[in-house]
Amino acid sequence: LDLMLAKVADGPFTNYDWLFEVKYDGYRLVVSKDGRSVRLRYRSGLDATSLFPDLTSAIRRLPFNRFVVDGEVVVLDADGRPSFAALQRRGKLSSSHEIAAAAVRSPATFFGFDLISLGELDLRTLPLSDRKSGLARVLPALGPLRYTDHFVGIGEALFDQAVAMGLEGVMAKRSDSRYVAGRTDSWLKVKSEQTGTFAIVGFTEPKGSRASVGALHIAAAADGGLVYAGRVGSGFTDAKLTSMHTQLTADAIPEPQAAGTPPATDADTWVTPVLACTIRFNEVTESGSLRHPVFIDLAPYDPSGIFIVESALRSEPPPPAVIDTRTTEPTNPDKVFWPGDGYTKGGLIDYYTAVSDHLVPYLVDRPLVLDRYPDGIDGKSFFQKNAPEYVPDWIRTEWVGNEAGKGNTYFIVDDADALRYIANLASIPLHIWASRLTTIDQPDWCILDLDPKEAPFTSVVKVAREIRRMCDDMDLPSYVKTSGKTGLHVLIPMGRGFSYDQQKLLGELLARVVESRLSDIATTVRNPAGRDGKVYLDYLQNGRGKLLVGPYSVRPVVGATVSAPLRWDEVVPSLDISRFTIASMPRRLASMRDDPLLGVLTDVPDILSGLAKLGAMYQG
Repeated sequence: LDLMLAKVADGPFTNYDWLFEVKYDGYRLVVSKDGRSVRLRYRSGLDATSLFPDLTSAIRRLPFNRFVVDGEVVVLDADGRPSFAALQRRGKLSSSHEIAAAAVRSPATFFGFDLISLGELDLRTLPLSDRKSGLARVLPALGPLRYTDHFVGIGEALFDQAVAMGLEGVMAKRSDSRYVAGRTDSWLKVKSEQTGTFAIVGFTEPKGSRASVGALHIAAAADGGLVYAGRVGSGFTDAKLTSMHTQLTADAIPEPQAAGTPPATDADTWVTPVLACTIRFNEVTESGSLRHPVFIDLAPYDPSGIFIVESALRSEPPPPAVIDTRTTEPTNPDKVFWPGDGYTKGGLIDYYTAVSDHLVPYLVDRPLVLDRYPDGIDGKSFFQKNAPEYVPDWIRTEWVGNEAGKGNTYFIVDDADALRYIANLASIPLHIWASRLTTIDQPDWCILDLDPKEAPFTSVVKVAREIRRMCDDMDLPSYVKTSGKTGLHVLIPMGRGFSYDQQKLLGELLARVVESRLSDIATTVRNPAGRDGKVYLDYLQNGRGKLLVGPYSVRPVVGATVSAPLRWDEVVPSLDISRFTIASMPRRLASMRDDPLLGVLTDVPDILSGLAKLGAMYQG
C-alpha cells in the first residue's frame, strides 16, 4: 500500500470543510487482517508484526474477516500521553522473550484513522468522512485498538487543547478527500513545537553541495554548565552558513566544552561557546538530544538565556542522593535442598537466574504464590500468598481482592532481580494466576491437567494428543508442557476475552468430550479410588484464583525436575519427562530457537467459532 502523506501547514485554522484529529507521537502503521493472518507494516514497508504481539492478538479478535486500516502505533505513559521514547525502546527489541515481556510492561496502542478496505471493497475512492464512518464500526473507542475520533471545523480550538495537553499537534484533513498515494494538500499536519536558545559548541564539515558548515553541535544548560543536546542540520541558508563559518573558526578549540559530547571524528570542529542559536524542535528525548530540530537564527551567547534541561537527561547522571539498597545476594547458598542429588539453594537460585529471560514473561503483571522449602525438599514447607511487610521497596506487590471484599497482597515478579529474590526465599515451585493484574477477571488460558496416578504415561500422551486433535478440529491453538512431576498440562489460549466462568465451562466441555472419545483410558472422576487406572482429566484447575505451576518452575521432588514447555512433536510414547531438570533445562534452552509455549500469552483464538464447529461435528 502506497500511503497518503500530509504536508506541513503554516498554522492552525478553522474550516468546516475539514476534519481535525489529534496528532499522536508514534510510528505510522498499516494493519491488515485476512482470516487468521494479521500483518503490521511501518511506513517504510518493513514488517512489524512480530514486534507487537499485543496488537496482533487484538486484531485477530475483531469480528471482521478482512480489512486494511491506516493509523499510528504509540506507547502511552502513566498519564495517558504518547511516549516516543517508550515506543522506541519497544521497536528496538529482537528477542521474542523481551518482546513478550514488553507487551505486558509497555503495551502498545494503535490509533486507526483511515479505513482502506473492508471485505472485498476497496474504499480509497470514497470521501474521508465515509471511510471514517466505516472505521468507527470496525475499531472500538477504547483498548489496544482505537478509532481516532475527529472534530469538524474547529482546528484552532483543538490545536490549543492539544498544546495544553502536551501533545504533538493536530492533523487537518479535507472531509471529501479520497485516499491517494503520496504527499497531498488534502492532508495537513499542524505541529505543536517548542523553541529555545542553545549554545553552539562545534560544527561538522559540509557534505555534497552544502558550503562551509554541515551541522551545528549544540548544548543546553544543566546544573550550572553545558550538556550536549545533539546536532542541527536544517533551516540554514548559504549566506548564513558562510557567515557562521567565519565566526566559528575564529574560536576553535581542541576539546568540547559540553558534558556528554560523543567521541569526535575528523569531521568535527569544537569551538568556544561565544555564539548561540534559536532552534525549533518537537521535544527533548531521554538521551537529552532534540527531536526534529530546525535552525531559526543566530543569537549572542548569554548563559542565562540558554535552554535548560533536567540533569536526569544528561549522559552521565549525578550520583543518587540515596544509595540503592537493591540486592539479590543469596543467603545460605551452600545449603543442600535436594539431599539425594546434591543440589543446593545456590543452585536453585542460579537455575532461576539462567532461565529468567524465558520465565519472566509468564510472571510479569501476574499474581504469584510461593511454595517455600526453607530446609529443602525433605523439610517442612508452606504456601505464601501474602507478601510480608519486610519485603524491600523495590519488590513489587499488589493487592487483589474478591467479591467478598477480602483479598491478598501478592508478589509480582517483573524482572530477573525480583526472581532471584523470590528464589532466595527458598521458593521452589512458582504458582501463577491465569490472569494479569490489568485484566484480572479475564484469564489468558484454559488448562487441562492430565494426572496419570496409576495409569501408564503412554495413556497420558494419547489423551494429550487427542486434546490437540480436537482443538485442531475447532481451529483452536493448543500448547503443552510437563507438569514437572508425572503428568502433562495442555493449555488453550483464551486471549483475555472471556470470564473465569467461561474458562471453567470450556475446560469441562473439552474434558467431557475427550472422556467420551477415550473412555477406556480417560476419566473425569475426581476420587482416585474410582479412576480404575485411567488418566484423570482435571478441568477443576480453572477458575479465579486457581493456580498453575509456572513454565520452567522447579518441583520439590527427587531429581529436581522442572515444568518444561514442549513441542507437540515431542509428545510421543517414548517421552521421558524426568530428563527435564535444573541441570538440563538451561542447555535445552540454549539449543532452542523459540519457546514453544509462548503463544499462550499472545494468541487470541475465536473460541465461539470453535465451539460452533464442535457442535456441528456432533450434530453431524
